[in-house]
Amino acid sequence: MTIVNAYAAKAAGKALEPFEFELGDIAPGEIDVDVISCGMCHSDLSMLNNDWGMSQYPLVPGHEVIGKVSATGEGVTHLKTGQIVGVGWMSGSCLTCNTCMSGSQHHCSDAAGTIIGRHGGFADKIRTQAAWAIALPEGLDPKTAGPLFCGGVTVFSPIVDYGISPTDKVGVIGIGGLGHLAVQFLKAWGCEVTAFTTSDDKREELKSLGAHKIVNTRDEDALKKLRGQYDAVISTVNVSLPWDNYLTALAPRGRLITVGMVTEPMKVPAGKLIMGQKAVGGSDTGSPAMIAKMLEFCARHDITPMTESYKMSDVNDAIAHLEAGKARYRVVLQTE
Repeated sequence: MTIVNAYAAKAAGKALEPFEFELGDIAPGEIDVDVISCGMCHSDLSMLNNDWGMSQYPLVPGHEVIGKVSATGEGVTHLKTGQIVGVGWMSGSCLTCNTCMSGSQHHCSDAAGTIIGRHGGFADKIRTQAAWAIALPEGLDPKTAGPLFCGGVTVFSPIVDYGISPTDKVGVIGIGGLGHLAVQFLKAWGCEVTAFTTSDDKREELKSLGAHKIVNTRDEDALKKLRGQYDAVISTVNVSLPWDNYLTALAPRGRLITVGMVTEPMKVPAGKLIMGQKAVGGSDTGSPAMIAKMLEFCARHDITPMTESYKMSDVNDAIAHLEAGKARYRVVLQTE
């Protein structure tokens, strides 16, 4: 019998409390991971508040987990006890359907979310399908790398999936937990990067992260001057924006890609799509192979999340800090 010590919300919007639960026998193809650190994501807040209508309580959040493999089920051969791995938004898929077999395991109809119907990484241990535990490359710090497993792959995947070229001009809307990683990825990819932000105080920091240009989106005249410039614009925000302004900023055949979970319909004028054959698309997370590729890219180019650390027992203080919009740029909980 394995006892897990965690922090859980007993109902929507409630503070997290110490919570203990048991894990049954480990199944074939599964592993247990002793948590070293766990990033905190806005998706954790959405699940805690049941914003998406699928939360189950008590809810243990946490889907940016780094830890050591402590047990392996039958048939697990690619991971060993003591190895440092990470687990992101997904913790399982069927691995046999056409979608999985074609390399899109994150789109499997039987995919299992790390904090959907199961307990996540605000705990001292998690259990996951071994296929979704990705070994952490040398050079990445297990105390801070957790955000790469959700925020990182979320902005890395569209660069690959939408065929963004090193010669492209790309804009990033929203320089927070996702956006500050997108800027670093695109700079290392070879792109000319523009950061769209409402915060002028981030200007020098954004330049150090790799932004070639910074545009304050509160200045409508500045946006109008960008007509036809961008091969792609990646939006990381979860609020509605004047999308037609960004469509205008796209070059012919340009793409507006959203990775932010905007809950209301996006107002996209058809004429802006037709003129110049522009497109609007979305992107979610990534397959295990995509996560591994992203981690290798980070290690090669020395890309790391900018993080603020809290002890796991201070989880409610960390949540309040994130909810207040004060995090720069990702909050990470450390086990004690």
